[in-house]
Amino acid sequence: MELYDTTLSLHEKLEILSDAAKYDVACTSSGIDRRGKKGHLGNSCAAGICHSFAGDGRCISLLKILQSNDCIYNCKYCLSRADNDCRRATFTPEEICTLVIEFYKRNYIEGLFLSSAVCKNPTHTMELMYQTLYLLRNKYCFNGYIHVKAIPHAPDELLEQAGYLADRMSINLELPTAEGLSMLAPQKTRASILTPMRSMQQRISGYRLAIGKSAAMDRHRGNRYLDHSIFTDAVHIGNSSAHTNSRNTADLTHITPDMHALLTENTPISVHSQHRFSDHNKTDLDAFSISSTSAASPQNMYGHPDRPFAPAGQSTQMIIGATGETDFEILSTTQALYQNFDLKRVFYSAYIPLNEDALLPAIGTLPPLLREHRLYQADWLLRYYGFHASELLTPDRPNFNLALDPKCDWALRHLEQFPVEVACADYSTLMRVPGIGAKSALRILKARRLGPLSFDSIRKMGVVLKRAQYFITCNGKMHVPIRLDESFITRQLTATDAKANYMIAASGEIYEQLSLF
Repeated sequence: MELYDTTLSLHEKLEILSDAAKYDVACTSSGIDRRGKKGHLGNSCAAGICHSFAGDGRCISLLKILQSNDCIYNCKYCLSRADNDCRRATFTPEEICTLVIEFYKRNYIEGLFLSSAVCKNPTHTMELMYQTLYLLRNKYCFNGYIHVKAIPHAPDELLEQAGYLADRMSINLELPTAEGLSMLAPQKTRASILTPMRSMQQRISGYRLAIGKSAAMDRHRGNRYLDHSIFTDAVHIGNSSAHTNSRNTADLTHITPDMHALLTENTPISVHSQHRFSDHNKTDLDAFSISSTSAASPQNMYGHPDRPFAPAGQSTQMIIGATGETDFEILSTTQALYQNFDLKRVFYSAYIPLNEDALLPAIGTLPPLLREHRLYQADWLLRYYGFHASELLTPDRPNFNLALDPKCDWALRHLEQFPVEVACADYSTLMRVPGIGAKSALRILKARRLGPLSFDSIRKMGVVLKRAQYFITCNGKMHVPIRLDESFITRQLTATDAKANYMIAASGEIYEQLSLF
């Protein structure tokens, strides 16, 4: 295998490797608001091919490419697997730098999303990616947003060096369960993914502690007002005991075996996020000496003492629909990742059949985009609304009703908690009402101090009454006389959302990423 294919032009490589990158999910908030700097190109917050969002909410265009698609692995679901007969290409670090700088100068992009197949071996691949980032940051003074995928089995020191040059790092979990991974990607193991994920978490928290911040990544401020957020009820399972924080005891009833393995198996590093436990956590953090890891030292930043380690945190991606996992298993794994690896985001990628294999859906099967959409909605409920996976789904009812959004589905199964009186309900209760979000809940709390509320006034505050009207009262009255009957309300809500659901599901027929050509 040649190191670089010199027979392909830069344009041909770009066409091959940008198309091969389209199955990596990168659409997320960057979490970074670094401004422009004199003598440097780009910034990570200005608006400018995939998109991310700056810390201030503005959209950033990212050049999304692979370093190489010349893979040595044979993952059954992957287009770039070794057995596939497809055009292969590998960028040199200088070629990627040229593309990024030239595209930036033309105002096409504001950042880079860099992933790669495993070319030759994990160490060689990660070295190429590190060299690319190093040249961009130091030779070309590129100050824009960079998201880089870590390569499993790559040396820890290479991951550390890349982390000081990137804004966000991620390593793909690939599939929600270890069984699914061993079935479709036998050359990968759960340990090879979780170990670098834990290492990156340790370095991120170590750097944050070194500069005087909390070890845990910053979360939405609304979580502090919730009775029961996954970030304040976080669970660590080990040695047959469960430790919880002083506020609440998290529900352990429906923890799946794979979720338990995710929390305990092959994750030897004992450093956990500062919000994980109460008194027991202090012992772990005291045992974690900042000098014990180079990641925590502000001096070890390759000539840039102001450069943090992956300040936007780390994320991961799971393929949905390639194997038979239930939504409950997927969401339980997601919650475990947030609580025990302090991930900033978990992404879900509806599987698009690309390869013929008896273990995979047949080619031509539409990707489960509506299911992917429901999982993203449920993920939002975990991160912002104070829900737990075991509340939204159970082993007896393990999948979402695709005709309803997960919040409505939960409310219909818990009608004994409704209707809620908006004039006196607290923030946590309001956040569980379909049609009420974080902003409208806060507006209700502020407005009711000044006078009585009405349905017209809360509509102006952003409450979606077509959903909320079934679950709230205002001054003791419902919007219209409605009986609290699950079947009746389900029919009304499914009729309301039928068109939107159809548009999401049907979009699988024309699923396509934006092309550079």
